[in-house]
Amino acid sequence: MSSSSPDLAVGSAPAAPAAHALPNGLAAFLVFFSSGAVLVLETVSLRLVGPYVGVTLQVTSSVIGIALAAIAYGAWTGGWLADRRDPRGLIAPALVLAGIAAAVTLPVVRYAGESLRGGAASAVLLLTALAVFVPAALLSAVTPLVVKLQLADLRRTGQVVGRLSGIGTLGGITATLLTGFVLVAALPSTAIVLTLAVLLGATGLGLGWYLHRRGRAALPGPTRARGALAVLGIVGAGLTTVAPNPCDVETAYHCASVRTDPDRPSGRTLLLNSAEHSYVDLADPTHLEYAYTRWIGAAADVAAPARQRLDALHLGGGGLTVPRYLTATRPGTDNLVFEIDGGLVGLNRRELGATDGPDLRTRVGDARVLVGREATDSRDLVVGDAFGHLVVPWHLATREMAAEVARVLRPGGIYVQNVIDYPPGRFVRSEVATVAAAFRHVALVAPPDAVAGLVGSNFLIVASDAPLPLGPLGQRIAALPEAASVLSGATLGSFVGDALVLTDDYAPVDQLLATA
Repeated sequence: MSSSSPDLAVGSAPAAPAAHALPNGLAAFLVFFSSGAVLVLETVSLRLVGPYVGVTLQVTSSVIGIALAAIAYGAWTGGWLADRRDPRGLIAPALVLAGIAAAVTLPVVRYAGESLRGGAASAVLLLTALAVFVPAALLSAVTPLVVKLQLADLRRTGQVVGRLSGIGTLGGITATLLTGFVLVAALPSTAIVLTLAVLLGATGLGLGWYLHRRGRAALPGPTRARGALAVLGIVGAGLTTVAPNPCDVETAYHCASVRTDPDRPSGRTLLLNSAEHSYVDLADPTHLEYAYTRWIGAAADVAAPARQRLDALHLGGGGLTVPRYLTATRPGTDNLVFEIDGGLVGLNRRELGATDGPDLRTRVGDARVLVGREATDSRDLVVGDAFGHLVVPWHLATREMAAEVARVLRPGGIYVQNVIDYPPGRFVRSEVATVAAAFRHVALVAPPDAVAGLVGSNFLIVASDAPLPLGPLGQRIAALPEAASVLSGATLGSFVGDALVLTDDYAPVDQLLATA
């Protein structure tokens, strides 16, 4: 007897085709659609939680981590159920329940977000879990249920699993690109999530009807239970209309709103992801509300003789407060603004009266890319005031970026960069060291308590290849309402110490900003 006979005997008789396998096209669609829906939810959830906890590396990592956990637990649970119950009776309910969970997610996140505002790790993790975990887990259970039904021949197990796994991956890729490049730019997050919820529910109901027509299982449970689920989905969608919405408008990057100052009828505050980013006085462009804008104004005032026009470049637009100030105090100034968010530019035009003209030009795009296209020795003043939530984007905070700014500045030109940091102040120290690697003369404007590491604050880095007008700058800073100091020379060197110089290869901005 040959030792291989048992193996040949087993392999010689193919398993009978599964009587209840789904048509290949339908199976592929279900896997593609459910996998894609997970990635739509993951992408949009970052926009749902952003207004409450910001859009930082930690928040992005939490969204990705929670989504992956949901995929893992969902697939595990789906596979476990597939071996214990007929998958035909589970796929349609999973889709319907995922649709209901997606609809309910919107009001849940918006009500919970009001209580979980801030950047605490626990708040970030909880809010991202509320945004994505349940619907993503339900959707991730679909693929193992479908795979179980399609395993008609043990000799083709690898082919079936590999094909459906590949289709699921393609669904996720397609959904990621479609959401990032098209949906987010064209639709509010509410519309995206509710549309997805409706599509999931309709697909589940349609599949249930199809299986019922074929004599298979439909949605399980008594009629009243199914009715209760339908009511829950409708209530979830309805609550979305009354849940607090922090956005007047959703741009490609921000949840944005403009608020009128109750104490100053002409004052407007621009909020991005619920954080104050700019203050504009529509009647008085010389009014600078925030301390750091007054510092920038003071640096601009001493950059050249009074009323002399400047060629100014602004990295980040916000509410265009500083360009307005320069136009009012230095007529004829050419303000070129690089703003990555085209939707924010439109909001400025509609709500804040900003229009392009001889004194203001706006280019939509990434400041790092656009500054590289600027001519050498073409600007007298460069203002760095670009933020992602309350964080300077890492690629705008490196030595290479500072070198590009130095290249664009004319001899004697001034670079001012707004930075936010919190105790123990590791990022601002590194950023001063980074700017000093590209400029010969550097100073820092900051409140004394912030320098002492007692409070978080804005800091203004001032740099040039020529000696800075520290005397006039210090006098103007001293005359402002808020106490602030100008650090330079040995005092600044002592403050910076041996701080890390940030480079394109290594710029852990978010980690340096962490307070824990």
